[in-house]
Amino acid sequence: MTTWTPEKSEEAMIAGILEGSPDAVGVAVVRLTCGCRKMAAVDAKGDPASKLIIYRDKAQSICDLCKKDDGAFHRVEAAFIHWTPTAPTDGEKKIIEEKVLGTMPVPTSH
Repeated sequence: MTTWTPEKSEEAMIAGILEGSPDAVGVAVVRLTCGCRKMAAVDAKGDPASKLIIYRDKAQSICDLCKKDDGAFHRVEAAFIHWTPTAPTDGEKKIIEEKVLGTMPVPTSH
């Protein structure tokens, strides 16, 4: 299993989401093949703790394809949860990850 970590460009967005989400134990990060990103805070039950944010680095807005399909699952390049320092146990993390991200493997090539 691949362990993903935030890219430099994602770290500020994650920090901002966590700052506005006091109940959050982590931020779900979904990288799309088009370069857009989807992020949302999650709470200890795996429920949303913030609104979903879709953005693209160094761009005025998300790409036209994301505008049409909201970042469809088949275009996911990587998906993970960036946990806070007070994150749940490993067992709880697994349950939350399955609830938030699903159990399908993320494609590694297209």
